[in-house]
Amino acid sequence: MVRIFKTNLTSHDTRTPIGPQNDKKVYEVVPATKNQRRFLQVLADETSIDIWNDAHKPASLKVTVPGHIQKDFERVLTEQNLYFKLIIQDIQSLVKEHNKSISSLVEGQISFQKYHRYSEIQEYLKYLSINYPKIVEFDHYGLSYEKRNLSYIRISTGGSHHKPIIFIDAGIHAREWIAPAQALYILHQLVENVENRYLINNVDWIIIPLANPDGYEYSHVKDRFWRKTRSCGDNYHGVDPNRNFDIVWNTAGSSDFERSEIYAGKQPFSESETLALSNILLNNSNHIKLYLSFHSAAQSILYPFGFTNQEPSNIEQLHNLAVQVQQTIVRINGTNYDVSNIGTRLKPMSGTSCDWAYLVAGIDLVYMIELPKGGQRAFDFPANQILEVTKDMFEGIRVFHNYIEKEYA
Repeated sequence: MVRIFKTNLTSHDTRTPIGPQNDKKVYEVVPATKNQRRFLQVLADETSIDIWNDAHKPASLKVTVPGHIQKDFERVLTEQNLYFKLIIQDIQSLVKEHNKSISSLVEGQISFQKYHRYSEIQEYLKYLSINYPKIVEFDHYGLSYEKRNLSYIRISTGGSHHKPIIFIDAGIHAREWIAPAQALYILHQLVENVENRYLINNVDWIIIPLANPDGYEYSHVKDRFWRKTRSCGDNYHGVDPNRNFDIVWNTAGSSDFERSEIYAGKQPFSESETLALSNILLNNSNHIKLYLSFHSAAQSILYPFGFTNQEPSNIEQLHNLAVQVQQTIVRINGTNYDVSNIGTRLKPMSGTSCDWAYLVAGIDLVYMIELPKGGQRAFDFPANQILEVTKDMFEGIRVFHNYIEKEYA
C-alpha cells in the first residue's frame, strides 16, 4: 500500500507545475501502531507531504499536504484506519495574517514583539556595526541562490587574535522563525547591554542570524511553513540545507525525491548557503571552541550524532555541559529542555551541519539547540512570546560562555 500510494504521489507531484502552492492544508494524524508511523514516515521521505513532528514518536502528528494530493492522502489514511482531522484550512491565510501585523521599523531599532524580515535584520546588523565600531564587525560570507547577502556579525574587544570563538547560526530551516529571533536577541544582549560586556572580554563571537534568507523570505510572503532553500531545477524547488552537508550524505533521514521536504540535493554542498556556511566554519575552525545551531521546535539541547548511535569521543564533556545549561534554565525560569544526541531525540538524519562541524571542521563542542514549539501549529510561534523564550535561552548562553572562557581563554 505504501509503495502504491508513493508511486501515485510521485507521478502526480512530477506532473504538477512548480510554483507557489497556496492551497496547502495541515492535518492532525494520530498513528496508533509502529506500522502506521512507519507508513507515514515513508510518505514523508518519498513524497511532498511534510510531517512536523517526529513520526517515530507516538504523539499526534501535524502533516502538511499540497492541494493536488489531498484527496489521495485522505483516502489512503482512511484505508489504513488512521485517525485524521483538518486543522488548518489554508496556510496562506497565516501569511496574510502575519503581514497585517507588521509595522514599519525605525532604522536601527529591534523589537522582540514581532518577527523581522530579511531587510530589517540587515539594517539592524548595519546599525550595530555603525554604532559600536570598536566591538562589532559586520560582513558577508557569501550569496544565497537568489543573490541575497549571507551576513554575519563578529563581536570582539580586539587584542589577541587567538581568543576562543563561540560560533552561532540560526534560520537554516526557513519556517523556524523563532531561531533567527533568538540569534538577534543574543546579539542585542552582547552588544547593547553593557551589563553583559564581560561576555565579550575574553571570548569572540561570530553570529549568523539568518543562514537561509531566501527560504525565510519565501515563508513570509508565500508559504508560511516553507522549510528548504529556494534553488530550483527541472522538477523541484529547494533543498533541505540541514541534509546537504558533506557528512555521510543522504544515508539516513533524508530523501533523493526532489519534492520531499527532506530532499538532500543532487550532491553535498549543492546549495550556495551550505557551502558558504561550511567555508566560514573552516576558515575559523582553529579558534572555534563552541558551535551552536538554533532550530525549533523540539525544546532540546542536542549533540552529535544524527546519522549513527555511536557516541562522540568526548561524549561526557558534551553531555555534562548540556546538562549544566539545562539545569540553569530550569532553575532560573522553570523551562525544561531535553538533553540527548540528535538522532535519538529527533530521528536518524545525515548531512547535518552539526555532524559536519564535529567530524570535518573538528569543533569539539557542537550543539543543535531546538527551541520550543508554538502551540498547535508548532513552527508558528506566537510573536508575543518571543521575549520569554529568548530570555530563557540567553541564561543558557551565559553558561556556555563561562565554560569556554574557563577552559580555553
